[in-house]
Amino acid sequence: MVTMRMSRLPAAPHRVLCKSPCVYRRALLQPGNQRRAGLSCRRTWARSVRPCLVPPSLRRQKVQARRHHRGRLRPQSKAADSADLLTYRMLRCLYSCRPYKKCFSHWLESGILNLDDWQKKVHTTAGRCNEYKTQEQAVQTEAQELHTSPNRDSDPVAQLHIPVMVDEVIRCLAPQKGQVLLDMTFGSGGHTRALLQKEADITVYALDRDPAAHETAQQLSLQYPTQIRALLGPFSQAEALLLKAGVQPGTLDGVLLDLGCSSMQLDTPERGFSFRKDGPLDMRMDGGRYPDMPTAADVVNALDQQALTSILRRYGEEKHAKKIALAIGQARATYPITRTQQLASIVAGAFPPSAIYARKDLLQRSTHIATKTFQALRIFVNNELNELYTGLQTAQKFLRPGGRLVAISFHSLEDRIVKRFLLGISMTERFNLSVRQKIVETWGSDPESKEEKSPLMWEMIHKKVLTPNHQEVQENPRGRSAKLRAALKL
Repeated sequence: MVTMRMSRLPAAPHRVLCKSPCVYRRALLQPGNQRRAGLSCRRTWARSVRPCLVPPSLRRQKVQARRHHRGRLRPQSKAADSADLLTYRMLRCLYSCRPYKKCFSHWLESGILNLDDWQKKVHTTAGRCNEYKTQEQAVQTEAQELHTSPNRDSDPVAQLHIPVMVDEVIRCLAPQKGQVLLDMTFGSGGHTRALLQKEADITVYALDRDPAAHETAQQLSLQYPTQIRALLGPFSQAEALLLKAGVQPGTLDGVLLDLGCSSMQLDTPERGFSFRKDGPLDMRMDGGRYPDMPTAADVVNALDQQALTSILRRYGEEKHAKKIALAIGQARATYPITRTQQLASIVAGAFPPSAIYARKDLLQRSTHIATKTFQALRIFVNNELNELYTGLQTAQKFLRPGGRLVAISFHSLEDRIVKRFLLGISMTERFNLSVRQKIVETWGSDPESKEEKSPLMWEMIHKKVLTPNHQEVQENPRGRSAKLRAALKL
């Protein structure tokens, strides 16, 4: 930041540089005359001087440049006096728009100010401010998301993932001695550990499609040799894996689904799920088990813009899907898109700088504009929604009457499928039906058709969806959008 004070700057000429009386205020360029002109020293340069020096035609042409540079540099200390603040505003305006240089030409000619050196300082200061702001946000986010509990330091696996809503899961599943449970999303094993700590004399089948999670389950099975059975595969293979392991339909006492990505997957750059750290654009939850399975890089480089728009709008609920798909299509015509941060920069380039971090999450924290794009690609690559519906059907088949199903979702698409499945609503039914239309389609015009309605298969344990409490959200911000639904099989 330039530290020159107003008192050290020479007085400006009166009428040499100004061709129009409406574009120059002599009193404002002379700090000693500000009070005489009736203007407070606390009034900012952007409000008092800047609109007067820019002609209307040039103001319209430079409006985007002014918005871009507005707020780029800020005083390092809030305790800076008014003279330093006014000097800072003047120099920032000089940097952002060319006509302002004429107002200070007599300083440049006299050698008091060196424009080249000053511009280098401004560029350096702007870069450092932006880097410092980005690093500060990243450090604060990581410090919040990786907040550890007192007993996590002894377990290296537990340091990678904090299970969401553990108390609610244990209360809904209510594990009893001798019961058989199925954890269909083992991940890092946080919920399974909590269940075993609650009741040691139970059997848990740990299923996951991620080879890294399967390896973690095998390591945990060494600690609990008679309680944990590790299974590797997606939801669509769960039925075959359970039958192979000797589990018969209608024998399970509880099933748990913790949907979405695990922290272990998000924090590994080589998996390509997050753009916080650069890595290959992969996003396959199965890892390298199926080499022929397309990656996210194959999707963004091979599909046409119409297909990309449909994916972003349907799976990411992105309202700017067409604009993002157009930016991806223009970029891949020049070079292939193979890295996570490369895709994030392409998406950010389709929007003005002020819109990149304009979106807010539930904690009112700034989120990157490419977050929904990455969500849509991940869901499409892993076929998550179809896998979820298949997993719910498998859980219904293998649960005994009175068995408990607990599902934790993290966005509206997952929660909508879970809710409609538990309420017995067909997935092909239209979402936006009125109450009258739903009654007509459900019962029909014949009163006797009421008896033909299929009975419900589930009884909700809680009438309303459960969400994390404030303390848990502060300790684990990644679980801020979690929604838990629990039901009993009838």
